[in-house]
Amino acid sequence: MKQTFLRHSAALLIALPLAAAAQAPASAPAQPAPAAQQASQPAPSLADFFNNPEFGGARLSPNGRYLAAKLAAANGRERLAVVDLETQSAASVAYFSDADVGNFTWINNERLLFNTTDKQLGQADHRFGPGLYAVNRDGKQFRQLANRSGAIVSSPTARQLLPWYTFMLDQDGAQDSEYVYVTSSVKNGPGDWEAVNLLRLNTLTGHHSGVRRPDHTRGWLLDEKGEPRIATTADKGKSAIHLRDPQTGAWRVLVDFATYTGGNDAFTPLAFGPDGVFYVLARRGRDKSAVFTLDLATGQTSNKPVVELDGYDFSGKLLFSDTKLVGVRYTTDGRGTMWFDDGLKAMQAEIDAKLPGTINLVTPPKRPETPNVLVESYSDIQPRVFFVYNREAKTLSTVGAAHPKIRPAQMAHQDAVHYMARDGLRIPAWLTTPKGDAKKLPMVVLVHGGPYMRGSEWGWDPEAQFLASRGYLVLEPEFRGSTGFGDKHFRAGWKQWGLKMQDDIADGVKWAIDKGLADPKRICIAGASYGGYATLMGLVNNPELYKCGINWVGVTDIGLLSTGHWSYVSDMSDMWKEYGIPVMIGDPVKDAEQLKATSPLQQAARITQPLLMAYGRADQRVPLYHGNKFRDAVTQHNQQVEWIVYEEEGHGWALPKNRIDFWGRVEKFLDQHIGQP
Repeated sequence: MKQTFLRHSAALLIALPLAAAAQAPASAPAQPAPAAQQASQPAPSLADFFNNPEFGGARLSPNGRYLAAKLAAANGRERLAVVDLETQSAASVAYFSDADVGNFTWINNERLLFNTTDKQLGQADHRFGPGLYAVNRDGKQFRQLANRSGAIVSSPTARQLLPWYTFMLDQDGAQDSEYVYVTSSVKNGPGDWEAVNLLRLNTLTGHHSGVRRPDHTRGWLLDEKGEPRIATTADKGKSAIHLRDPQTGAWRVLVDFATYTGGNDAFTPLAFGPDGVFYVLARRGRDKSAVFTLDLATGQTSNKPVVELDGYDFSGKLLFSDTKLVGVRYTTDGRGTMWFDDGLKAMQAEIDAKLPGTINLVTPPKRPETPNVLVESYSDIQPRVFFVYNREAKTLSTVGAAHPKIRPAQMAHQDAVHYMARDGLRIPAWLTTPKGDAKKLPMVVLVHGGPYMRGSEWGWDPEAQFLASRGYLVLEPEFRGSTGFGDKHFRAGWKQWGLKMQDDIADGVKWAIDKGLADPKRICIAGASYGGYATLMGLVNNPELYKCGINWVGVTDIGLLSTGHWSYVSDMSDMWKEYGIPVMIGDPVKDAEQLKATSPLQQAARITQPLLMAYGRADQRVPLYHGNKFRDAVTQHNQQVEWIVYEEEGHGWALPKNRIDFWGRVEKFLDQHIGQP
């Protein structure tokens, strides 16, 4: 999916009142310079790629009249602002001196719910939970609903607050009253969840009541009326989907299956339509998952899917009006929308004509009373820009841009490619090619984490684009075990850490060399978490391919994932360690010899190439112990090791200053070892 980007000229109707509300310049894109002039300008700085986005997103009210958005204030904190799209008046409705507004949603047309985060602190320094707050669109009736800390409080008002482990539910709900549903977590320990309670909360008074649930509930789904209808449970390696009787509140099991390995009847709840139809994600004997309807009386899925994607598992969401299913948002190589409503289909065509060369994700309001819709636009060379489109006037108004300093003409195009692994499995991958001559380039193989997840999709990515801006070809393989490409592709990666999963990455490198794209003498492997593990095992297995390696927060020994160490706390659940790891990664006892042979720690003496390693001291997913042990082992035989610990960071870099520092080190490291001759 290689597309040409052309930026349009849109009036800044929305950005100006939002800027006034935030008392800071809005992040709306300025008129661009001609493409030739952009391309000749100096390459973007590290900060342009790795600073936090300057615009944090927007949401329309259910009736489409009001727009809520997060904006950066003069002190750098993100605040919540609301614009009346009819009068063009705007107001800041929530802001903090010691926190940023986090997630937000509309409770109804007059009121919003939101939590907080702190983008100026790393994981080690976080002392507060997200809290929970509600406020009217004009800033009135502000109320704190959940505490931000675990401290014991004595004031009458504070005693009414819900505890800090109360969280927003990632569902819109009814959006027609002052009530919302929120969750309250019950934890056994770090990363180990016993259950998730559901509470019905009055956002004006703070009064709440619990919903009776099955034991070991981990997830909830609201129905078309915004009421709890589905509960997902998991315990001792078994999961079940439960259905609630709306009259009696009683629960019954629709299906049960193994949590990590699934089953023939397993499905994932998706949504209830306005007509009460229940949509689920299932395979029904197919390699690729698709959207089906499920009969609540019999528990049986429909024979034919409602939506299926050619070559991909379904990933996305269903789009509803207040009366019917109007479209589907999906992801193949990139994101797209399939509209079933003729009017919305025509509107999408109008917007695409005004914004050529970009993916334009259109979100209509749930119960429209105005002609406004929200548009999120991006491409492989353009970071996200948000607009409001007026269907009657046929006008686009800019709301804000995530990274306005990025010049699309200077960015590199990304392509979805495929190559064959040595055993015949077809491997998807992403190839980002620097501008200019694309022959025998120095290449960075960027390995995604997880590993049981999808690595990337078509769109602007700061890491790949930064590397390409410095002249490096970037290959991102979706090796076996990656999700989204069918069950066969996923299960082929089980128990293949350091083995066939590693071969898939090496085969991608050989493909790029054979195509004349990559210089065989200037290739570096890099990645975080599982990608860090694959980096180390790549240096072990294929020293002839990789001149150097970059590992950040990477696993260095599979056994440590299961057994841990007394010196740190892991956030991985006991159930995953007991039921997931033995099946999907390797049994610590039965597969002991394999795990030893595929342990970077055990094979450290074989790594002699230059190596850059970075870890976070507060990491609970891959604790610092992993890095320390491996550093001590590899430096006994390898003096070309650069080591950095970010004291306040966890599993990845939350702070821009650390992202900028790390990628600055990466740039120097690559220049030294595989840069231009």
